[in-house]
Amino acid sequence: MSVVVCADVGSTFTKAVVVDSAAGVLLGAAACPTTAGGDVWDGLAEAVRQAGVAVSGGVDSVPWLVCSSAGGGLRLAVVGYEPLVTARAGVRVGLSAGAQVVSVVAGLLDAAGLAQVRESRPDVVLLVGGTDGGDAQVLLHNAGSLAAAGLSVPVVVAGNVEACPAAVAMLAGAGVAVTAAGNVLPRLGVLAPGSARAAVREVFLRSVIGGGQLSADGRFGQVVRAATPDAVLSGVALLAGCANADLLVVDVGGATTDVYSVVGADSQPAGDEPVAGVPVAGWWDQSRTVEGDLGVRVGAGGVVEAAVAERLIGPEQAAALAGPVAARVADPGLVAVDEAARAVDLRLVELAALVAVRRHARAEEQLPGSGRDLRRVRWLVGSGGVLRRVAVGAAVGVLRSVAGDRVGGWLVPREAVPVVDSAYVLAAAGLLSVEYPAAAVGLLRRYVLAGRQGPSWR
Repeated sequence: MSVVVCADVGSTFTKAVVVDSAAGVLLGAAACPTTAGGDVWDGLAEAVRQAGVAVSGGVDSVPWLVCSSAGGGLRLAVVGYEPLVTARAGVRVGLSAGAQVVSVVAGLLDAAGLAQVRESRPDVVLLVGGTDGGDAQVLLHNAGSLAAAGLSVPVVVAGNVEACPAAVAMLAGAGVAVTAAGNVLPRLGVLAPGSARAAVREVFLRSVIGGGQLSADGRFGQVVRAATPDAVLSGVALLAGCANADLLVVDVGGATTDVYSVVGADSQPAGDEPVAGVPVAGWWDQSRTVEGDLGVRVGAGGVVEAAVAERLIGPEQAAALAGPVAARVADPGLVAVDEAARAVDLRLVELAALVAVRRHARAEEQLPGSGRDLRRVRWLVGSGGVLRRVAVGAAVGVLRSVAGDRVGGWLVPREAVPVVDSAYVLAAAGLLSVEYPAAAVGLLRRYVLAGRQGPSWR
């Protein structure tokens, strides 16, 4: 028997599974609160220890494959050319990279704008503006203002390609950690978010996960292979290949809600590039959005706010949720133990899933090229701690609400089979896919497509 430990360090809980990589089966599983207030290594080590009961010689004797979204609170400030298109595109890039957008400033950056950025305490600034060959003045002015401001946070520049080198040089000359990315709006009507999103995620890995903010001695950064959304995307793409069908995955966590879709190439209208698309060669087209303002613990307030904006609930329902939401934000490790608390959790999951899928799939008027055609989706997969803990029927009910959202402005699946990743193997499969592909396929076929139960979670 060949054993591998796979772990996902989330903003709220750390989940670890022990895998027999030869047979593609789970041997043990455990979840512990993420020790984000101290050193996340402590919670990771405890989860791995609890999940490792089936490992002779102890868990330290086997490989660890770890992904993390414990920096899901990555705080992003967007500085754009104007508010309607480029700044809005920057916001969508930030959310899809798993960031919490804490400030949006548009136009020539003045003292008031700089004060707003500074007061929002960002972990990174995304500087956008100007089409390629178009206006360069605003981008260069804003780069100069940020350079002179003495902000000790990294900046990603994703604007006018001709002005980008000069903007980067100004920032670098002032000692700012700066990363150049492709223009998010290279020409009118064309949205290209991929490069900027990748750059923001790289800052997330380097500065938040791999830096000293989560683990003081660097051990944690050494074992992390990927951000959780990237690992899950690999697992989702592999699942689509196993199922040989279009699929949609909704993963509702404590701080973010992640949506993944994989569709046949001819499901997308020619020339369309989704807002958060990750196009790949061949038959399948993958897309991922990570909504940094939607979660059922620290992100619960964002769920209610977004649900009101989407007219899923009214002010009275929002007021009724205010107390439970405050309790969840104050105690991210809260586990619902009675029927009333579980009902609130399930409602928050449903609202988060509905909003997140709408954002993922529908075309937005101000963002040309956005939108996903999901009518041919055959598998609708739900994941996340709440869906894993509630009765299967309740979890499937949430997924059916998503599939039946015919007023959400997106192309709803005509016929989809709702299933729950109750064994939580999507992230593990993504982590295993490079070095242990047969084990990854075995997990997905056994625990997702066939719906078998995994070992009890400790």
